Amino acid sequence: MFDLGWTELLVIGVVALIVVGPKDLPVLFRNVGRFVGKARGMAREFSRAMHDAADEAGVNDVAKGLKAATNPVSSAMDGLKDAARDLTSGMDPTKYDPDSETGKLAADRAESARKIQAATARAAADRKAREAEDALKKAEEAEASLAAGTGQDKTT
Repeated sequence: MFDLGWTELLVIGVVALIVVGPKDLPVLFRNVGRFVGKARGMAREFSRAMHDAADEAGVNDVAKGLKAATNPVSSAMDGLKDAARDLTSGMDPTKYDPDSETGKLAADRAESARKIQAATARAAADRKAREAEDALKKAEEAEASLAAGTGQDKTT
């Protein structure tokens, strides 16, 4: 803040020791500390009041708009994201008039998507069932080989 180095602080301390005296120096530093604490508190309160006033006045919204205007790549990317969101939400048949061609196509597309999801889920369930059967067979074979191996040791 004041950009004081160690040498400047040392000079200030020596001058304060000579002027105030060693007996009253701790009281002086305590009072200076209280003053600095109060000044920081007032600055913090002032800053908070300014931010609240800016929020109420809508300055932050204007600042965001200016930042977006100065960065055309970001604005273009936002527009692209909005367009992509509109395209992906086009699968929702309730967004369009159901009697229009677009609504009919959207309904057909949504129905096809549901069929594909059902077929994929069925295929995944079948694959998991096959894997479970294979794992069960391997476990039974391993248990049988262990049992056969243990039975041979007992006979010898």
